[in-house]
Amino acid sequence: MTAVLQTTPALEPVPGYRLSLRRFARNRLALAGLVAVVLFLLFCFVGPLIYSTDQTHTDLTQVNLAPSGAHLLGTDAVGHDELGRLMYGGKISLLVGLAAGVLATVIGTLWGAVAGYAGGWLDAVMMRIVDAGIAIPALFILLVVSAITTPDTLGLIVILGLVSWLVPSRLVRAETLTLKSRDYVLTLRAIGGSHGRAIGRHVLPNSVSTIVVAATFQVADAILLVAYVSYLGLGVQPPSTDWGGMLSAGLTAAYSGRWWLIVPPGLAIILVVCAFNAIGDGLRDAFDVRGRG
Repeated sequence: MTAVLQTTPALEPVPGYRLSLRRFARNRLALAGLVAVVLFLLFCFVGPLIYSTDQTHTDLTQVNLAPSGAHLLGTDAVGHDELGRLMYGGKISLLVGLAAGVLATVIGTLWGAVAGYAGGWLDAVMMRIVDAGIAIPALFILLVVSAITTPDTLGLIVILGLVSWLVPSRLVRAETLTLKSRDYVLTLRAIGGSHGRAIGRHVLPNSVSTIVVAATFQVADAILLVAYVSYLGLGVQPPSTDWGGMLSAGLTAAYSGRWWLIVPPGLAIILVVCAFNAIGDGLRDAFDVRGRG
């Protein structure tokens, strides 16, 4: 009598990115943040196509109206519909925040990767520049530059990107110091591969988790910075506006009971910044291999 041996098929390993997605999906706070960001993007970029308002010309016959059926969030001191203004200002705030966050992350990633991979005196010089930059508050630099020039949307993106890349550079440098001693990088160098190839093919792809997490926090910081500057009157100039500019314009009106001029933009800033921070926390936990089960 012959025994029939049954073999169990070997389980295929789950790719790392799928494990990260599963861990992110189990994080309810991170998912809530992602949903909130998507809803705000739809509100600011698709909303004006549905709820069309004139945000350029003034209408002195519709000044400081309370919320009603005609104007769901009332009107401001020059007759602009406040709900439409919230969409219009949010478009600029989100556009500046996202673009400046990406720009800062790109600059910081390249700087940190080169410094960490090169090592020696070049690393020391590059990181001392970073240390000197971190010692100066980004808001102070932004205020000085904004006072000298009158930045438009593109100018704000460039300025914010140039003052916000320092922290990502330190994170990527730390990751690069670990990766450059791995076997696959040493093998590439042994067979004559260039430094640029080692950074582009191995160091940066294996630093994606650090880069993505840093980018989400940079976007949140950029939205806050542009709100600070616009609140002080040094951001984009009328008729353009953003949420910080709306807060500044509605501050005095709030003392007169016109709450609809300050509460909506204030809540929008808080919710968007918290949403991006929640996404960043969720991505950090999802990419943390020590927590994978």
